[in-house]
Amino acid sequence: MDSSGSDSDFNLRVMYAELTGLHDRPVRFPLPADPRKGLIGYTDEITGEMVCSAYLQGVFPWFDEERNEPALWWSPDPRFVLPVEKLYVGSRLERFIKHTPYTYSLDRDFPAVINGCASVKRSGQHGTWIGKKMRDIYCTLAEKGIAHSVEAWDNGILAGGLYGVLIGSVFFGESMFTLRNNSAKSAFVLFARAFAAAGGRLIDSQVYTDNMARYGACNISRAAFLRLEREYLPCRLKCPLCL
Repeated sequence: MDSSGSDSDFNLRVMYAELTGLHDRPVRFPLPADPRKGLIGYTDEITGEMVCSAYLQGVFPWFDEERNEPALWWSPDPRFVLPVEKLYVGSRLERFIKHTPYTYSLDRDFPAVINGCASVKRSGQHGTWIGKKMRDIYCTLAEKGIAHSVEAWDNGILAGGLYGVLIGSVFFGESMFTLRNNSAKSAFVLFARAFAAAGGRLIDSQVYTDNMARYGACNISRAAFLRLEREYLPCRLKCPLCL
């Protein structure tokens, strides 16, 4: 990775400084060597500052700590995203939300949410990609107001939730988990609507999932995604985000 920068990186440096409060140069990520795979490269270490640099350039970390992989950095083509105006909610879920038994919160217990995402068993997966390094980094980003969690509670017990990173008017969704029926689904829909009402424009889901496809997410080219980032990342939300 290149941290030297150039005059053409001015906007990146400005956004990085605003996001992190730091004035050192952000790590500059290259384009993937193999566009079909989207793998940029790897680093032996990973820090919150590197993660922030990555999001600003359409890159994200995804690796398996349990297998002692280095930090792998990705920028897939196509990119799977949900423009907020395309949000689709089925009638059954709409009825559930109208009479939901849960209460919902934003940033009430980020560590519990990311631990829930790391712990839940997923079909076809062995273990989790959310290892201790990732949990520590994102918890620190949450303390700085960069990462956010959405919680669904059932009589004071965490029933499900999701977390991600908010920069400008883009929310980079990372993971969600469900312990009780429709908890994460309803939390996501309520968050997406609140995000749109506050001036949010795009929810990034990174790669295709059946779950996000149900809400109207679609594939776009990497080039299109990077154009949207350049437009949306500098745009602050119109009002505070609240459920």
